[in-house]
Amino acid sequence: MSRTDRLMRLMDAMRRLPAPVTAARLAEETGVSQRQLYRDIATLRAGGALIDGEAGLGYTLTEDPALPPQSFSRLEIEALRLAVEALGRIGDDELTEAGRDALARIVATLPERQSRQALHAIMRSFQLGPDRAPPRVDLGAIRQACWDEEALRIDYHDLKGARTRRVIWPLGLSYSEHTLMLLAHCRLRMDFRVFHVNRIEALERTGDSFRPHRVPLVREYAQSRRHQELHEPRLR
Repeated sequence: MSRTDRLMRLMDAMRRLPAPVTAARLAEETGVSQRQLYRDIATLRAGGALIDGEAGLGYTLTEDPALPPQSFSRLEIEALRLAVEALGRIGDDELTEAGRDALARIVATLPERQSRQALHAIMRSFQLGPDRAPPRVDLGAIRQACWDEEALRIDYHDLKGARTRRVIWPLGLSYSEHTLMLLAHCRLRMDFRVFHVNRIEALERTGDSFRPHRVPLVREYAQSRRHQELHEPRLR
């Protein structure tokens, strides 16, 4: 891990964990020895971060110079916390952790009064966890392929029991409480398809970019959806 990544991870841990947080806990979170942690704390302080505390007492990040001041209403703070807690319902641990880290960064920039309000939020989201089967493939790889606009080769088991191998251009993920779907342009069918992610048995990146085609495809899909909705019979 690079020095910059290590310091960023330390800052994230100090924003996220209840203060004061011990050196042992911070060392565990960042994957370094306590001796290295003390050096990293000194580096952050030299860079302008206001960190109260010392060895044996724990540390508190009182001001983070990397983030500008922000202001939210109390209801906005509650809404942010509720949205992040609800992420746990979709069963994507990496996304849930990212949401919690982002919220911690936001709270770290709030004025003292609003920071206390964030700590004493009254709204909560409880769930037993997702009902759907967990994905067999790395969700991070799918997200990265969508961001990079790079084709994927997948082994897929469809709802009728057929197994196929196909190349797709992944366009986006759709999360709901019971399903996780991948919108893509299937190069086998030469049409849009929505795949159940938990039915993808294997995937690999091809290295082939579809970047010039992504925006027109997304626009075409949106238009086809609007056309379909306009012509669907409405229940009365």
